[in-house]
Amino acid sequence: MAMTSLKDIYLDQLQDMWSANTQSLSVVNELGRAATDQELSEALIAGGKGISDGIAELEKLCNDHGINPSAEHCKGMEGLVKEARAHGLSDDIADDDVRDAAIIPQYQRMVHYALAGYGTLVAFANRLGLDGDAAVLEKCLDNTYDGDRHMTKIATKGGVNKAAAS
Repeated sequence: MAMTSLKDIYLDQLQDMWSANTQSLSVVNELGRAATDQELSEALIAGGKGISDGIAELEKLCNDHGINPSAEHCKGMEGLVKEARAHGLSDDIADDDVRDAAIIPQYQRMVHYALAGYGTLVAFANRLGLDGDAAVLEKCLDNTYDGDRHMTKIATKGGVNKAAAS
C-alpha cells in the first residue's frame, strides 16, 4: 500500500500491531509454561490472554477498515521473539530461579514494543477522528500498561529476583 496520508500509516500500523501480537503470543505462552514461580507463571498466562484479546480487537478494526490484518509482517517483534526464546527459554539456563529472572526482561521488552505500537495507534486514531477505534486501542494500551506494571512488581517486590540472587 502506498503511504499518502496519515490514515494509510494508521492502517499499516494496525496490521503491524496485529502481526506483532500474533508473533508474541506463542512465546509468551511458552515463557508461562517455563516459569516455575507461580505468580510469574500466572502473570504470563494472563499476559497471553491479554495478547489474544488485543489480536481480536485489532482484527476487528482491520476488518472494519476493509484491510487484511495479516498483510504486514512485524520484523521488530520477530527479533524480540527470537531474543525471548534465546534468553528466556535457553537450555543453558540450568537454575529455575535464574530462568524465572531471565524471563521477566524478555517479556517486558515485547510489552514495551506493544506499548509504543498501541500508543502510536491511539494518537493516530484520535488525530483522524476515529473515536471508536481510539477507545478500543486505548483499552488495549491500558491493559498492556497494567501487565507491564504487574511484571515490574513481580520483579521488584516478588520473590523472583531475590531467589535468583541467592
